[in-house]
Amino acid sequence: MNKRLLTFAFLLIAALAKTFACTNLIVGKNASVDGSTIVSYSADSYGMYGYLCHYPAATYSQGTMLDIHEWDTGKYLGKIEQAKRTYNVIGNMNEFQLTIAETTFGGRPELVDSTGIVDYGSLIYITLQRARTAREAIQIMDNLVQEYGYYSSGESFTIADPNEIWVMEMIGKGPGIRGAVWVAVRIPDDCISAHANQSRIHQFNMDDKENCMYSSDVISFAREKKYFNGVNKDFSFADAYAPIDFEARRFCEARVWSFYRMFNPEMDKYLSYIQGTTTEPMPLYIKAPKKISVQDIKNAMRDHYEGTPLDLTKDFGAGPFKSPYRLSPLTFKVGDQQYFNERPISTQQTGFTFVAQMRADKPDAVGGVLWFGMDDANMTVYTPVYCCTDKVPDCYAQGKGDFLTFSWESSFWVFNWVSNMIYPRYSLMIDDMRATQKELENGFNTSQEAIEATATKMLETDPAKAKAFLTNYSGMTAQTTTETWKRLGEFLIVKYNDGVVKRMKNGKFERNSIGQPAPVIRPGYPKDFLEEIAKTTGDRYKVLE
Repeated sequence: MNKRLLTFAFLLIAALAKTFACTNLIVGKNASVDGSTIVSYSADSYGMYGYLCHYPAATYSQGTMLDIHEWDTGKYLGKIEQAKRTYNVIGNMNEFQLTIAETTFGGRPELVDSTGIVDYGSLIYITLQRARTAREAIQIMDNLVQEYGYYSSGESFTIADPNEIWVMEMIGKGPGIRGAVWVAVRIPDDCISAHANQSRIHQFNMDDKENCMYSSDVISFAREKKYFNGVNKDFSFADAYAPIDFEARRFCEARVWSFYRMFNPEMDKYLSYIQGTTTEPMPLYIKAPKKISVQDIKNAMRDHYEGTPLDLTKDFGAGPFKSPYRLSPLTFKVGDQQYFNERPISTQQTGFTFVAQMRADKPDAVGGVLWFGMDDANMTVYTPVYCCTDKVPDCYAQGKGDFLTFSWESSFWVFNWVSNMIYPRYSLMIDDMRATQKELENGFNTSQEAIEATATKMLETDPAKAKAFLTNYSGMTAQTTTETWKRLGEFLIVKYNDGVVKRMKNGKFERNSIGQPAPVIRPGYPKDFLEEIAKTTGDRYKVLE
């Protein structure tokens, strides 16, 4: 195989490996309880070490160049000209509350430009350092890929500020062809939306310049490549550049469906689409009958299709303790037949996750909160990180261990330690974790108003002091949560050691009258699982008279 084909094969494999990776949930400001725009994200990639990134605000002299390394692999891609001034970025939010998240849809593999310099991850973080609003971000992203080339496969971006949320979908033009084709649609303020590794923009109103932007050749390029031959009004970005298949429906669109139906039961009608028996796609956005809170979105990120026909806890794969998790890969063979596992919103391979809260009625330093967590969204705690934060909490910092090096100083490893204890005995242990999780998150939610009132008052007289206060608060909550999670892990290993359960009374492990541990509880396996053992093993384990 020649070098060109090897490069293409690598890019194709990389794209396919990431195709089912991430999830974005979106809430417009008039659909939220407090007028926030809300965006969530989970970085779901095996091999990813989770940490909170930081790019401090800076000024640069004319001609300064910026090295670009691919976000996923660290591979050096080239240099671009640095901006004269950059803004403070903490995680995926900058000091003006601008937030950018993504999910990879892959799309047509022949459109990957292996000669491009800017990959999707670099595009996000460079733009966050240069843009103040969502509309400005879209233009900067277009300018960057037109000038330097787009290295990645097809991508859906969520681009949000305190007033607007846009979904932008982009794909390259193939090896050596600089630029990308793209379309961006504004999500109405009273609606919710989502994307999860499948292109979701179909027809769009080319005449609505206020709510739709697109590259000038988005349709003509599709015609040139023979992806589309109809009239303009019928053009579908998704159909042209990322034709859907069974896996895209069941692994990707199903997550969007599950989110929609949490807040609008009428979306149950699209179950047949998810299952592949009908072809009408779900809308890009819908109205929710009730207002949605930031906590609602944190909880939505913990979904495993509970209460739906796709519920992962209800089949044999859940095991004796009703686990909503399945080991990868998503598909497997038995004989010549291909089978699959469901792919829910929450999954064990998450590196980090966030729920971004952006508010136009507050000063930027106070209004933007990146509720951040490490590892599996279902078993993390979202702690507040304010957008003015200029120091990464130590436990969230890069370099506190890595993907192959465990560290008690790393939130990533502490949360993984606890979740990996719970996975095998999920139904026995999950309530203990959930109680601690709720206590912490409810505490942060309750404290939010007072913390922000204090910071807002400080901003009036001493902005630097206010920003230091919020930075310190962000660090304190992260560190306190990590220490609490260590203690939770210690509690769990004592309570459930060796498959038994230690008795508790008044919140403490029970002892007898002379101070010795009370007799343990031996829960064994659930009744339905024991019945299945008897059924499948026949007389093998039958006690003889």
